[in-house]
Amino acid sequence: MKILPAQFDGQEIRRVYDEATEIWWFSVVDVVQVLTQQADDLTARKYWNQLKRRLNKEGSQLVTSCHQLKMPAADGKQRLTDVATAQTLLRLVQSVPSPKAEPIKLWLAKVGYERMQEMADPALSLDRARQTWQQHGRSDKWIQQRMTGQETRNKLTDYWRGHDIKEGNEFAILTNIIHQEWSGVSVKDHKQLKGLKSHNLRDHMTEAELIFTALAELSTRQIAENTDATGLAANKTAAQAGGGIAKRARLQLESQTGRRVVSSENYLAPPIAKKAPKLTRKA
Repeated sequence: MKILPAQFDGQEIRRVYDEATEIWWFSVVDVVQVLTQQADDLTARKYWNQLKRRLNKEGSQLVTSCHQLKMPAADGKQRLTDVATAQTLLRLVQSVPSPKAEPIKLWLAKVGYERMQEMADPALSLDRARQTWQQHGRSDKWIQQRMTGQETRNKLTDYWRGHDIKEGNEFAILTNIIHQEWSGVSVKDHKQLKGLKSHNLRDHMTEAELIFTALAELSTRQIAENTDATGLAANKTAAQAGGGIAKRARLQLESQTGRRVVSSENYLAPPIAKKAPKLTRKA
């Protein structure tokens, strides 16, 4: 997952993009703080806790639609916080009397509209991503590989959407099958190998990892198209076959070079070294 803060009326709202499920999750407390115009997140959390209790008593399903994800807190540490999709937040806004309600509804609608634009024209999301990667110091060569892989990924997910694959859990299941087949490790284990937590795995792949991921997803889509795979079971078979093609190519390359493709390399910033405490000589 990738954490990308957004701004509403000059105030930061934390949000997370889950690439596996292709869903934006927003911090509920941040949105509540804006709506209720609280001075700090502590009072916003208290307000949200009271609102949760009231909604539960009323039998509302809104609270059960919220999840918990780790996000950076005010002290810089990753802490679990309630998150919700834009759709859930739009319903939640109706429960909070506030003059800010209408502006934030428009803001959430804009976020959703941008996502719809990107689904209709993936080049828009690629342009935004290119700017972000450049700001993070990625080379032009790496960016080109990353963008090519994303185009391949978009074509595959477009196929899934049109063939009875549900966004969210089923997308994640198929993505993990493809990844496990070609790389020999699950998405979760690959992230652990690279020391990643709430990060997008693809943003920390090497050139070779990006290429083999793209080959696996390209092969999966073409096999699925050839067999008109529809539904989860048929697309699982295509995912295993597509990932298997990339696996055989990976093993052949590794036998020729003596180097493993799956790597622990990442693009995380190096940790800041802590200064050793100064020793004072006692008199």
